[in-house]
Amino acid sequence: MHQASPTPAPGVLLFAGDVFCDLVFAGVTAPQLGAEVYADAFTVTPGGVANRAVAAARAGAPTALLSRLGDDVLGRHVHQVLTAEPLLDTDLLELVAGHQSPVSVALTGPDDRSFITYEEPLGPLSAPEGIGPVAATHVGIARPLPAWVAALRAAGTTVVGGVGWDHTGEWSGGVLDRLAEVDVFVPNDVEAMRYTRTDSALDAAKALGEHVPLAVVTRGGDGVVAVDSANGVVVTAETIPVDVVDPTGAGDVFVATFMAGAHHGWPLETRLRFAAASAAFAVTGLGGAASAPRPEQLRAFVRSADPSGDWSFLVP
Repeated sequence: MHQASPTPAPGVLLFAGDVFCDLVFAGVTAPQLGAEVYADAFTVTPGGVANRAVAAARAGAPTALLSRLGDDVLGRHVHQVLTAEPLLDTDLLELVAGHQSPVSVALTGPDDRSFITYEEPLGPLSAPEGIGPVAATHVGIARPLPAWVAALRAAGTTVVGGVGWDHTGEWSGGVLDRLAEVDVFVPNDVEAMRYTRTDSALDAAKALGEHVPLAVVTRGGDGVVAVDSANGVVVTAETIPVDVVDPTGAGDVFVATFMAGAHHGWPLETRLRFAAASAAFAVTGLGGAASAPRPEQLRAFVRSADPSGDWSFLVP
């Protein structure tokens, strides 16, 4: 992929959090008690924060992964897979002796997903001193942000925030308060509307734009809408229609490739289209990290789909 002006920001994209070993069974729903069901396909893939790290690296951005795994057979397998990814630095991915790596079993189809997860907590992560320049990092803002995130931001790092589904149903306003601590916020449309108490993705993005310089709201098959309140503009982008095989990790692929677009120096509209196309490709395969597109795969996907618009930015 070529790099357009302006000059890309120096430093890596840093992704910190839990890495899982995902066991994905596709084309199946959870069985009734005492019953057995057969899946159409199966894969073992890194999951959790690894979805974002792999997607960003495959999108051409130098990427670092800050996490921990056990030294068990699952952890060593996931570590080996991640270390083999070009542009993905796993020096900060620690193997903890005697620890059981987190594992998730996903039963997934085009519309529904069920998970069984086992995880042994290890305590909070912290970024080591002397980590070097970090262009951008992604953090969850459902809970208070760790101090090292603020330190990176003060040093010039762009902080991208995300959230997950609020199983309590409260959709607390405290999340909106924490938007003051990030530069970009990327929720999906349901999350955005619940937190802002609005009825459309556009209205939600505008409401979020009152709290954060750039709000990006994904809308699944309906594309994405962004409110750049720092520059007073609203930008939308369509996605590429596909037959969904596994939606797991689509949001992770979107936000990671969106961040990689900033590394390439692309304008907002291009970054949105690039990320939407990358996420569309990802849902045609199994698992988030396993299905994140490499440059040649995305170029072939776009050529085959032949969407409207100028896609020359994908030329290597």
